[in-house]
Formats: sequence, structure tokens, C-alpha cells
Amino acid sequence: MPQIPFILSVVTFLPLVGAGLILLARLMGRGDAAGAARWIALVTTLATLAVSAVLVAGFDVSSAAYQFVERYAWFTGAEYHMGVDGISILFVLLTAFLMPICIIASWTTIRERVVDYMIAFLVLETLVIGVFTALDLFLFYIFFEGTLVPMFIIIGVWGGANRIYAAYKFFLYTLLGSVLMLLAMLWMAAEAGTTSIPALKAFDFPAYAQPMLWLAFFASFAVKMPMWPVHTWLPDAHVQAPTAGSVILAGILLKLGGYGFLLFNLPMFPLASEMFAPLVFALSAIAIVYTSLVAFRQTDMKKLIAYSSVAHMGFVTMGIFAGNDQGVQGAVFQMLSHGLISGALFLCVGVVYDRMHTREIALYGGLTARMPWFAAIFMLFTMANVGLPGTSGFIGEILTMTGVYQVSTWTALFAASGVIFSAVYALTLYRNVMFGEITNPAMKTITDVDRRELLIFAPLILGTIWLGVQPGLVLDYTAASVEALTSAYQLAIGG
Repeated sequence: MPQIPFILSVVTFLPLVGAGLILLARLMGRGDAAGAARWIALVTTLATLAVSAVLVAGFDVSSAAYQFVERYAWFTGAEYHMGVDGISILFVLLTAFLMPICIIASWTTIRERVVDYMIAFLVLETLVIGVFTALDLFLFYIFFEGTLVPMFIIIGVWGGANRIYAAYKFFLYTLLGSVLMLLAMLWMAAEAGTTSIPALKAFDFPAYAQPMLWLAFFASFAVKMPMWPVHTWLPDAHVQAPTAGSVILAGILLKLGGYGFLLFNLPMFPLASEMFAPLVFALSAIAIVYTSLVAFRQTDMKKLIAYSSVAHMGFVTMGIFAGNDQGVQGAVFQMLSHGLISGALFLCVGVVYDRMHTREIALYGGLTARMPWFAAIFMLFTMANVGLPGTSGFIGEILTMTGVYQVSTWTALFAASGVIFSAVYALTLYRNVMFGEITNPAMKTITDVDRRELLIFAPLILGTIWLGVQPGLVLDYTAASVEALTSAYQLAIGG
């Protein structure tokens, strides 16, 4: 298929056009501004999904090179340089896939400042897609840091009772780590004489500088994922964020850290990556085991799922720094799978929260009698989160553990124990919420999922099962890029 000119710019900035149309509709002051905002946001996100699907259909899976490249002079020392490879293109599709679901999920639950809410989500979509398509250091940094602003607003304005505290904690944690990354970028641009990311990947940075540069980028991306012990902002942000905010936070924003490791740390600083791999393995193993145990003791459903996200991101970091095909393929697959599964779990919590206005596990029980369809949906995503074969959750975990086992046996053993722990807390949550007697009188009138909610869950169910049965849908796209990445890494470290 011939490459379509400017398609990356279209898919990146189309949501921003939608935000402008919503703003224009409000300024004109005609009719129902909130209703117009909802429909414009939905149509815009669906159009972005359609363009991203065209992008994926036109991608040459046999090539590891960046495709759909756009490159123009911007200002001194930087370029407007865009492109996607087999890894980043799937994250673009994931972002475009989840956004319409978030808009529909917010259709009736967000009633205040609807116009501002929809604008914030559309601006966030542009910035996130920009991160995955940027091939210039400073363009990447602008998009990467820009994602903080709309998410800060979404949590701080439409969040729960302690939303201001959670929003500031989220913002300051992630911003602080990124300051070091900016300093490293300035040094790299001066040393290599370019801000082009593909050129920097090919540049041989001196061995003495690699550890400091690696740590600078690690500080930013580790907080973003988040890795233990810089994960404490995530449970607070999830608990206070509106349902759609939690879906985007878990489904997409956490993936920016893993993508950053694949874009910068592993290919640009291979010697430092090998040197610090034991540190990453240790932190990942602790994250998988410790946060699984913490999740087991949670009384809030959202906080439990938030801690489970930290554990699952531990698989991603250990897979990336295994530095082999299985590990990196598994890490990418795990990020994409987690985007679907965790997003669906937060939507499940949102369904019962909209009816009961509480997330306390102790106040639930016996939901299967009143909500059989919801019970079946929740069971599917719970088992996928545990890593049941036949679901996408299994593929990512088994691949990462296979890759890590070749490098560090003890890390793989700790990760395997984490799979058992995840089953314990996930199935305990399901048992407490779904089975037993209905002790809360308010639950005796609770209703099952409606058509709008079934519409939200249907594509997530299809994606989770389809990727579990046909993992080649992802692995075929990522194979060439991953092989090029790991080959260059192994060559650099003399492997």
C-alpha cells in the first residue's frame, strides 16, 4: 500500500481540531453546548481511530525502518520530525482505540463542565499520540511533558474528594524526574550535533557518559511507569480520577515510560543498560511481589487494581532489560495487553460505582444474583489480569518470563511467584464482590449493565480474547523492530 503523505500529522492533530470545534461551538452559544461537545468528541475520536487503522494497514511489517516519515526544519537545533516503527505504531492504535471508549463511558457520568472535560481528553489524545510519533528529541519532550497538563486538570477538576492532593502529587512526581531527562537531552544534542532520535540511536556515546545519561532518562521513565519505589503517586491518582481518567492513566500514560526505555535507554546507552540490568531486575521483582501483597490488603477496588498495575509493569521493565527478542517482544505485548485489561477493570469498577457510589469491597457481595452479565464480564477481565491462557494477559507474561529466564533465573522465579499472588488478590476480590449473601439493602435494587455499557465492553472483550488466541497480530508487527533493537544491543555489549 502506498504511504499517505502527512498521515502522521493528521492522526496526531485531528483530536486537537475536534477540541477547537468544541470551543467554537461554545463560543457561538447555540443549543446544548454539553451535548454538542459529547458528539464532537466522539466523532473526532472515532475519526482518529479510523485514520490510525489506515496507518496500521499501510505499514510494512517486514521493515524495521521508520515509516510515514515527515521531516521539516522547525527552529535552530530542532526539527518537526515524525515517524513510526513496528512498536510505536501499535501504541498509536491503542491510544486511538481507548479514547472513544472513554468518551462513551463519560457520556452520562460527567455532568459538570462537560465542554472542558471533552476538550481536555482530546488535547490529551493529541499529546499522547505525539509522544509515539515524535522522532526529534525536543519534539518528544514537548509532547511527553505536555501530557501532564490535561491529566492534571482531569484529576484535579473531575476527581474525588482528595483530587487536589492527588493531582499535585501526580504532577510533581512526574515533572521532577523529567528535569534530569531534559538536561541529558541538551548534553546529547551538543555531543552528537543532532536532535534526530534515529541518528542518536546510531551514535556511539562515550562509555564514561552512558551511566549518567541512562540514569537521567531512567529517573523520568521509572516514575512514569511507575516502578517501585516511585509508584506511590499512582494509587492516589487512580482513586481520585474519574473512571475514564483511570482508563487513560492505566491504559496509555503508564506505557510512556516503557516506550521511553525502548526508545532511549536500551538502544542509545547499551553499556549502561547492561550494567544497570541487575538493578532493574531487582526493582522489578520487588514490584511484582511487594505490590501484589499490598494489593491483597486493599479495601478499595480502584486502589487494588492500581497496585496490580504496578506489579504488571514490573514484567515490562524486566522484559525490556533482558535485552533479547522474547523479553522485549513480551514487554511490548504486555503493555498493549495491560492497556486493554486494566482499562476494562477500571470500567468495571466504574459500573458499580455509578450505581452504589462506593468502591469499598466490604459493602458489596452477591452481585451475581443481580448482575449476571456484569459478573461474566468482570470474571473474564479478572482471569485475563491473572494471565489465564487464551487471554492476552497470558502471552505477555509468559514471553517476558521466558526472556528473563535466559538472563536471570532468580528474577524469573520471583516473577512466576507474582503470577500466583496476582491470582490470590484478583480472585479474592471477585469472590467478595460477586458471591455470598446480599447484605447491603441498597444492592437489592441494583441493575445489570445497560446497552451503553455493553457497547463499551464489547471491543475490549474482543481485543482481549483475540490477542490471546492470535498473538501474531501484535508480534508480526513488532518482530522486525524488536530484532533490530536487540541485535544492535547484543552487538554493542559484545553478546
